[in-house]
Amino acid sequence: MSSSSSPSARVFHRLSTAEQDLALRLVQASGSLKELARQYGVSYPTIRARLDRLIERIAAVQGETQPDPMANTLADLIEQGQISPAAARTALALHRQVLEQVRPDQD
Repeated sequence: MSSSSSPSARVFHRLSTAEQDLALRLVQASGSLKELARQYGVSYPTIRARLDRLIERIAAVQGETQPDPMANTLADLIEQGQISPAAARTALALHRQVLEQVRPDQD
């Protein structure tokens, strides 16, 4: 890969092989998460959790955010069937709300 590659290519190459495969399959499935879940042989909530992690990873690689351990933990719990996607979204929203309240006091 040359140093003049596009920013998108640099991000893509920093993803793991599994992350690259997920991104490629998503495009090939025309963005259909149902089709992607079928291809991987997993449930829709599982593929949604994987995609959410991929989105977070791409943002982290681009330098926009740091990986969120709470989001990753909740995604893992969804994949394991230990929490529903709706409950995970609620917990993550509350977690981020608490963080926003704490951050100003850290300055």
